[in-house]
Amino acid sequence: MDIITTVLAVLAVAGIVATIAVVAWFTLRAKRNGQRMQNAREEAKVVLAQAEEAKLKVLLAAQEEALKLRNTVEQEGKEQRQELNRLERRYLQREEHLDRKAESLERQQQTLVAKESQVQETLSEAEELKGKRLHALEKVAGLSVAEARDMVVKRGEDEARHDLARRYTELEKEHKSRADENARQIITLAITRLATDVVSETTTSVVSLPNDEMKGRLIGREGRNIRALEALTGVDVIIDDTPEVVTVSCFDPVRREVARLSLEKLIADGRIQPARIEEVVQRSQAELQKTIWKAGEQATFDTDVSGLDPELVRLLGQLKFRYSYGENVLKHVIEVSLLAGMLASEVGGNIQVARMGGLLHDIGKALTHEVAGPHAEIGAELAKRHGINHPVYLCILEHHNDTHATVESFLVAAADAISAARPGARKESLDQYVKRLRELEGAATSFRGVERAFAIQAGREVRVMVKPEDMSDADSALLARDIARKVEGELVFPGQIKVTVIRETRSIEYAR
Repeated sequence: MDIITTVLAVLAVAGIVATIAVVAWFTLRAKRNGQRMQNAREEAKVVLAQAEEAKLKVLLAAQEEALKLRNTVEQEGKEQRQELNRLERRYLQREEHLDRKAESLERQQQTLVAKESQVQETLSEAEELKGKRLHALEKVAGLSVAEARDMVVKRGEDEARHDLARRYTELEKEHKSRADENARQIITLAITRLATDVVSETTTSVVSLPNDEMKGRLIGREGRNIRALEALTGVDVIIDDTPEVVTVSCFDPVRREVARLSLEKLIADGRIQPARIEEVVQRSQAELQKTIWKAGEQATFDTDVSGLDPELVRLLGQLKFRYSYGENVLKHVIEVSLLAGMLASEVGGNIQVARMGGLLHDIGKALTHEVAGPHAEIGAELAKRHGINHPVYLCILEHHNDTHATVESFLVAAADAISAARPGARKESLDQYVKRLRELEGAATSFRGVERAFAIQAGREVRVMVKPEDMSDADSALLARDIARKVEGELVFPGQIKVTVIRETRSIEYAR
């Protein structure tokens, strides 16, 4: 209502001000024009009458609007009061419902407390009765509870171990017969299809001389020729009493090959002096780089592997001059690539991934004299840097691991073992051979119950003699498995080693 009154007052004042302004305007005009004064007064009366009429109309309209606003406000207030009353009744009902629930929960809590006390009393009685019975049982049995428990547990463990050993023996025989047959067939097919020549090359570079006088020319005055050759190639040239032979020694096979080619050229040419040596060495290095590239390309052609980065092809070619255990690494990786591809075709793996993984699995050996670390990790990082896909990367990284993430990785590792284990693939010194056999026998004799162990078949098999009174036939099967696991975890060996446990009982009598 205060708002409506204020609006009406403002409208009234506005009308009065407007009227005064009009009157003042006519009055001034009348003063300026004396002759029109009368007309002005009459017109002013008309304007005043119109203004008064307009004022009345405005007041009536404002009163009507105020009445409408008042009715609207009263209606809204009535609706709000009704809504508040409804909410108040609802909250009162909720409060009554909550009070009833609280009373019900309180009664339930009292009931639970009473039942809990009854349960506690029952448990106390049960524990007391249990103690009396245990005491009575201990008197009857002559054993304490802990002793009886240990006896039962030990007996259960013995029975479980015996059952496990028996079951393991049965399963091993069953699955071994199947697995050996399938594996033998797959590997035989792959090796038969490969049918590569046995490679057994040495790591010593020897240069033949036409006569022993050439040794003096190679040495030169005060040794300047041989010093220049060794400085330019980074090798050691050994000139000894061996007739018509010069030996080149160097850890880097590429530098050793450069020195060998240079010596052959110098001997054929006959002009041996420091300047000529430098020229021949540079020409030999250029020729060797071409030979390395051709060897890498030929390896990719032989294995049907394409899409390799040129740097990887060049490093593959360097493996032509690298040997491991007397085995040429380039021929080894080609053989592994072909074997892995054939094994993959037999078992349903990815042939292209297996071939590429086999070809690149020893690529790190081309850099082991420059980068520190295992050649598998070096090769995997190198392949990753040159855009090799992840499955092939895993083949390179895991070819010496016990676990494998993919089938192709396992096949590459198997092909690597087959290639390294075949006759004539690798050579080792007598000391290394004896040491490996002793470690194998020591691993077998470290178990309880083993009487003697013999490494036979050049370390491909170990036969273990056990004491028959210390273990049963089932225990001997478990012992064979444990020895195999220890050999796998602690020793480094090519191929596989067969573990044979022999348990025999002998009855001896003498006739006198």
